[in-house]
This record gives sequence, C-alpha cells and structure tokens, in this order.
Amino acid sequence: MRLWLATLWLALRSLRRNPLRSALTSLGVIVGVGAVIAMVSVGQGAHAKLQEQIASVGTNVVMVFPGATTSSGARAGWGTAEPLSVTDAKAIERQIEDLGGVTYFRRGVVQVQGNSESWTTTLMGAPESYAAVRDWPVDRGAFLRQSHDDSGAKVAVLGKSVAEILFGAGQDPVGAEIRIGDVPFRVIGTLEPKGQTVWGRDQDDVIVVPFSTAERKVLGAKRIGDVDMIQVMLRDRSDEARVIEELTRLLRQRRHIQPGEEDDFAVQTLSEMADTAEGTTLNMTRLLFAIASISLVVGGIGIMNILLVSVSERTREIGLRMAVGARSRHILLQFLSEAVVLSTLGGIAGILVGVTASVAISELSDWPTLISPASVGGSFLFAAAVGVFFGYYPAHKASRLDPIEALRRE
Repeated sequence: MRLWLATLWLALRSLRRNPLRSALTSLGVIVGVGAVIAMVSVGQGAHAKLQEQIASVGTNVVMVFPGATTSSGARAGWGTAEPLSVTDAKAIERQIEDLGGVTYFRRGVVQVQGNSESWTTTLMGAPESYAAVRDWPVDRGAFLRQSHDDSGAKVAVLGKSVAEILFGAGQDPVGAEIRIGDVPFRVIGTLEPKGQTVWGRDQDDVIVVPFSTAERKVLGAKRIGDVDMIQVMLRDRSDEARVIEELTRLLRQRRHIQPGEEDDFAVQTLSEMADTAEGTTLNMTRLLFAIASISLVVGGIGIMNILLVSVSERTREIGLRMAVGARSRHILLQFLSEAVVLSTLGGIAGILVGVTASVAISELSDWPTLISPASVGGSFLFAAAVGVFFGYYPAHKASRLDPIEALRRE
C-alpha cells in the first residue's frame, strides 16, 4: 500500500511540474467524457419523450377503422370502405371476453367561440367510455355521462389548449357557454393535458361532446350511427393477439366478407410502434455514444504522445532512479500512474462539462435530456481504461531503459 501511495504522490508531483501541459493533455479526455455524457443524455431524453408520447395515446389500445376499397383494379384510399358503426362497437364489447373497454367516435373540424374568442379545433363526438379507454382523466368538472348521449345534451368537455385559448390560462371554464358553429353548448369539464402525439399533433386541442349530439346537431351524418374509429382497450397486453384475431373474425362475419376476400377494415395497435421506437432510439443512443467515444480515443493518443515525450525528457532521471535501486516495475508503475491520473482527472472534469452541456442543451433548445448514472459511471471508467491502455506503452518503454545508457543521455 505504501508503494502505491508513494507512486501516486510522485505522479502528482511530476504532473505539477508542467500544469499547462498536463491540462492540455487531459483536454482530449475532458472533451471525450463530456461528449459521451451529453450525447447519451440527448439520446435517452429523446427516448423517454417518445415513450411518454406513445403512452399518452395508449399502447394497450387496439384501433379499428374502415379500410380501402378496390374498384376495377384500382385501390382507393383508407377509409373509403363501408363505415364502422355503433352497433359494431357494441357487438365487440358484448361478444369478445376480457376487454378493458370499448369506445368509438366521430371526428370533425369546427369553429368554436367563447369569452369573445374564436378558435378552429377538432371536435370529437364520443360516448361516456371514451375517457376510460383513452385513460384521459378530467382536470375540472366532470366527463360526459350516458344520459347526455341518450338525450342529445348540448354539453362539452374541453381539452387544455382550447380552454386556455378561449378563457385564458388558469381560468375555470366549467359552467360557461360556448358556441360550436351556431349551436350553444355548456362546458361541464376540462381534460388533463396529454401533450403532443408522436406525429406532432396537439392532443389537447380538442372538444368532446356526446356522440348523438355531434352527429345530429354539429357534424351531421349520412347514416345515423356511423363512426370514424372504434378503440378497444385490452385488459392485459398479452391478450393482444387473441383479441385482434377474435375482433377480425367478428367484423368479417358482421360485414359479410367471404373466405378468401380481403378485409375492408383495418386493425392497428401502437405496441408495434412502441417497439420500433424503442429500437430506433436505442440505436441512435449507441451511435451517439460511438461518435463521442472517438474523442476519448483521441484523448488517449494525446496522453501516449505526451508520455513518450516525457520519457525522452526524463531519461537521466529514470537512469538515476534505477542506479539507486529502483526496479523496472517501479518505473513502469510510476509512468502508468501518471497516465491514469491524467485520464481520471480529465474524466472528473469531463463529467462536470457533460452534465453542464446536457442542462444547457435542454434549456436553450427545449430538447429533453436525461442524465443517466450509468453513462456517467461508464464514461469515467472508460476514461480510466484509456489511461491504462495508452499509458502502458510509454511506461513499458521507460521501464526497459538501460540505466547506464540512460545516465549517459544529455
């Protein structure tokens, strides 16, 4: 232990002789460690944000909507097939077991006025089950009830963005009157903020009204009961394959699709998108780590070059130490210790630089960053390993010097 402490003290004393050169030598490691931490933080922050956005839509929700039709060999766009209906949604809820819930909606773009303000937003005509399936709690007031749908009540629940635009931030619009088109509605609640979707759409820029009210008094309908989409909430995500299979079979039967014919509806889930996003962001984080690690390698090369110069400058010192009894392993340990001290001090400074850079990126560019203890610890250990790897050759060269030849060196 005394040998290690003495060697470390000698290494620090040697580095203090040329503080500027020592600082410049460590600069590559500082930049490398800082870059690793900052880049990994950016990658993990983006990953966390993406997962949050996907979760806000719901990875345990299966979406069903009309598919495409084919006429005279030409395939029309999605949604051109026969619409889905409220009775389809109720049949799914009734005939498929162990579901967490089923909902449906009609959607349209409307002009809304309230508190002397006007805004164009998305209107959703939905039943009481919409909030539960979308996992969208009410912030103030209450959500729609079945009695509202049964009576065609002119009541509305506002998303956070619409509420703030019409009534101002921090204001409670519950009980206020708004006009959707030319129809007056009473606000009965506001929804908790959801944020943007993975496609960049503001989920809070929405008004939810009873389904029957939307189709009869606001949006209109070619056929009463048609819906734009049915959403099925899974009780357990492991049931996804079973539910999709049973749901497809049921809808094919209800829509009289013969064996061998193509489905005229589409079934999608966000779980696959979530898995794809997981892999994409993980690969991006790995790529950023690899790019930033190049700086550490460059820093290690700088340490090796400076130590090689130091061996040449201190040849007589090495010869003198060997002449008074120092062994080759003592010389090897001394120069290796200098390399490790340079890299570890650079690693500590690099951690401070990396954390500061991550916070600055988050504040200045509004880009989410997530500082991971694993990336901090890993980059520090990597910096120490760089010192050992690139410092070994100069240290080995110094330990192999002939003491007589070393003492002759001018």
